[in-house]
Amino acid sequence: MSQSALFQYFKTEPNQDLEILICEDSKEATELESVAKFFNKEVVVFPDFRASFGDDLRVYTEELHQLFWALKSYYAQKKKPLVISPLKTLLFHLPQASLLESKTIEFGSNIDLNAFKEEMLFWGYNFVDMVQVEGEISFRGDIIDIYAPASKMPIRVSLFDNEIEQIKYFELESQRTQKEELDKFDITPAFYSLDEESFNKLSEKTSNSEFNSLVKDVASLGFWYLEEKASNFLEGKKTKLARSLDTLLVDAYALNNPQLSRENFNLDIMPSSDDFRELIVSDLHALLKVHKDKKVTIIAANEALMKQVGLFNLTNINEVYAPYILNIITKDELIISLNKPDKKRRRRKSSIMLDDLKAGDYVVHEDYGVGIFEKIEQTEILGGIKDFIVIKYVGDDKILLPVENLDFIDRYIASGGSTPMLDRLGKGSFGKLKEKVKKRLMEIAGQIVNTAAARELIKAPKITIAKKELQEFQKESGFDYTDDQTQSVDEIITQMQSGHIMDRLLSGDVGFGKTEVAMNTIFAAYKSGFQSALIVPTTLLSAQHYRSLTERFEGMGIRYAKLDRFVSSKDRTNIIKGLASGEIDAVVGTHSLFGLSFKNLGVVIIDEEHKFGVKQKEQIKELYHNVHLLSMSATPIPRSLNQALSSIKTMSQLLTPPSERQGVRTFVKEYSEKLIKEVILRELRRGGQVFYVHNSIDHMPIKLGELKAILPDLRVVMLHSKISAVETEKELLKFEAREYDLMIATSIIESGIHMPNVNTMIVDGADRFGIADLHQLRGRVGRGHTEGFAYFIVKDKENLTDEAKKRLLALESNSFLGSGSVLAYHDLEIRGGGNLVGDAQSGHIKNIGYSLYLRMLEDAIKLLSNTMESERAKVDIKLTISAFISDEVVKEDRLRLDIYRRLSQCEEPIEIYEIEEEIIDRFGELDNPTKQFFELMVIKLLSLEKKIRSIMNYGQNITITYQNDSKESIKSDSKDDDDIIKAVLFYLRNNKPKVL
Repeated sequence: MSQSALFQYFKTEPNQDLEILICEDSKEATELESVAKFFNKEVVVFPDFRASFGDDLRVYTEELHQLFWALKSYYAQKKKPLVISPLKTLLFHLPQASLLESKTIEFGSNIDLNAFKEEMLFWGYNFVDMVQVEGEISFRGDIIDIYAPASKMPIRVSLFDNEIEQIKYFELESQRTQKEELDKFDITPAFYSLDEESFNKLSEKTSNSEFNSLVKDVASLGFWYLEEKASNFLEGKKTKLARSLDTLLVDAYALNNPQLSRENFNLDIMPSSDDFRELIVSDLHALLKVHKDKKVTIIAANEALMKQVGLFNLTNINEVYAPYILNIITKDELIISLNKPDKKRRRRKSSIMLDDLKAGDYVVHEDYGVGIFEKIEQTEILGGIKDFIVIKYVGDDKILLPVENLDFIDRYIASGGSTPMLDRLGKGSFGKLKEKVKKRLMEIAGQIVNTAAARELIKAPKITIAKKELQEFQKESGFDYTDDQTQSVDEIITQMQSGHIMDRLLSGDVGFGKTEVAMNTIFAAYKSGFQSALIVPTTLLSAQHYRSLTERFEGMGIRYAKLDRFVSSKDRTNIIKGLASGEIDAVVGTHSLFGLSFKNLGVVIIDEEHKFGVKQKEQIKELYHNVHLLSMSATPIPRSLNQALSSIKTMSQLLTPPSERQGVRTFVKEYSEKLIKEVILRELRRGGQVFYVHNSIDHMPIKLGELKAILPDLRVVMLHSKISAVETEKELLKFEAREYDLMIATSIIESGIHMPNVNTMIVDGADRFGIADLHQLRGRVGRGHTEGFAYFIVKDKENLTDEAKKRLLALESNSFLGSGSVLAYHDLEIRGGGNLVGDAQSGHIKNIGYSLYLRMLEDAIKLLSNTMESERAKVDIKLTISAFISDEVVKEDRLRLDIYRRLSQCEEPIEIYEIEEEIIDRFGELDNPTKQFFELMVIKLLSLEKKIRSIMNYGQNITITYQNDSKESIKSDSKDDDDIIKAVLFYLRNNKPKVL
């Protein structure tokens, strides 16, 4: 339904008593809300809750939270507002007001901690170490963190005994509180406000449920068992449909739902009307001129927006300052909104969780090699208590690493996730291996640096373009660029017009808009009179990019072509001639482009360079040795690799998904033929295709037979690594052309295929996949405007290990809980690094671990490009003080370890103090050992700065030894810890270093 139809309805029936307006989806609900708000109506909008009866509702937690908040707002108002709701949301009985009560906590009031914990458990809160998503709560001594659903931010409550001393919002990314204190806060239930008896009854019903769900609890299935506590929201209310019922009834389940008989809707469908959807601001003044005799209303978020579009004289214009979007043209009225739709905020992962280490993980120490991290152990040394990291090597040999030196180890990661060999202590074998790798790395770094230096001397083609021309071209794309895209295009154009040669890497997930950035690059080259070559590893990618060229350049006068093995010999000859004569401006192709001559080549763009062979890479180099180069990769650039290469290569990253991109609904289910049939048919009904991932090549034909037995008319293609590359490519093209409904394949599909029509994936035997693989696999669906579904199928959920269950639950909840997504992130980073550094290095990476490998590569590049500051020094601190982060302050080993890691990576004392302030904020006041550990870290940094090799004490006598072996002795006022620390800090802050 159009905005104008509802606009006309409110105009002609101002006194209508409409209670519910049913529409198709969230997008339409938002558009209709704008109209209602324009007429000053009180409105509550329900989310688009698209679950099917019996679904595991962890997958829909976000929508349920939004729905309960909207219902609560509705119930709370005496004069009921207009409800605008997508149809699917109203298919089920919804919770009554009694289930959605909230609890107010106030500054200065008392709280019974045990009773409050129980209440939060019955209200559906998930108890965690660190709050990250809505519906979580954390208890840490006298601090409670709560993330209530629909709250703009989580809150932190500080207690003094049982009294609430402080309530503040805190930021998820930094975990730091905001300055402003709150007088009170309403805690809403994470699911339902149940007492103990009701909670137990509901728990019993869900645990005995017949539904196919990995975990059967209130969070997963409670919504389906509310019974008398839920009711038909439509009953007795005056309801109107935004469009025909047949359009809204999108699947068989809805058709069979008794609630949706036409008698339920006691008003006709709204009349349709012309829609005036988008306004191009440059046409605004012309539009106002044409409609000057009408009543004109302009809506803007603020006055600055009016001035921005050149509206200073607002005579005869009705101004409305509001955030919504409404564009209407009628016979006597013109309404224009200058506002743009809100872009989705980038989902930032918590930096605090990125390097989550746990017992049993392989680690690599830069001096001793690969070992196993066992635990944090507290040990008394010289009368002081310290924390050490215990690392086990071959033959149960162990080293104790002081936690302040945690930066000497990294989690061991090898490409492909292979299990490493443990090193042996005391044989010096790891040192020899490191030297060998260092020698090879110097060669690699030398090649990188020399290539960069040689290219620096080349006179580059000067590619420039007028800003207005570029903006017009970008407008033609039909969508708003993400901030990352805009920034990447600006960086590329700036570099190409500088006169220096460009060597830039653009990384971003498939579907994040790399191709559009490439189109800007090609357009700028064309406008400057240069040709462009876009080189891809497969004909499938060649076909995909050629479609993009057609979509973006048709009718612009740019002559473009495609050259790969599917081009006829006659066309090939013409294209080769056209490139040599300059008749063709842009070409996309595979290795068929190697060795060709161009009249005026300005820029070479390479997509997925790592997929080319060694010889092919050499031929590519021949093409771009004196032109601008843009390499595109669908794998993320690891931070460490970014650092390593940043001195000789420029980089851009696309981290923001397009605003229309939706998440992938992930379900973990037990295998059943009925389920598989239902899932496939549901996708086919909405005009899509299906990936079926089955990782046994030998068993695959049997699986194919099973699928054909369930659905005899299903058109299936089978692909795996034993099928030739040529055959695979042919079949992929046929699948892309929708000649098949379903592709059964091994996990080969996880790398780089962009098929927006494939939006359901079934992964058979999901418990046998690593979390990173599953995370990567599900990213293959939901790439266009359509919501994606991933079904992770397990054979017998009762026999799953706890670890597998946790892993699958983390993915199903689609949140960044625990180490699940962290491992996936790491693994993806590594794949990216392996791709960018080169496969030939996989042996070295396997031997010493990926993180150390990159650190050494960074050092080698810095050394050869003369940007190396100095080799990393170490300081040995042997003071008889007790210094450790106390488990009284930070109870969880995982969080303590993370704080140690962050502190060990600090380079300036101010960073230490910032973390100290944060820890006080998050965990409360520090005890003595914890305070002293922070001071010890400051001593370490100041000692490194002054080139001190060791600091030790015997009683009050403190000896400071410099790197040049000179010594200094000082004396503290007493043997007490605080006096020793005070004396050392005073010396370090007030004396000049003895080594210059």
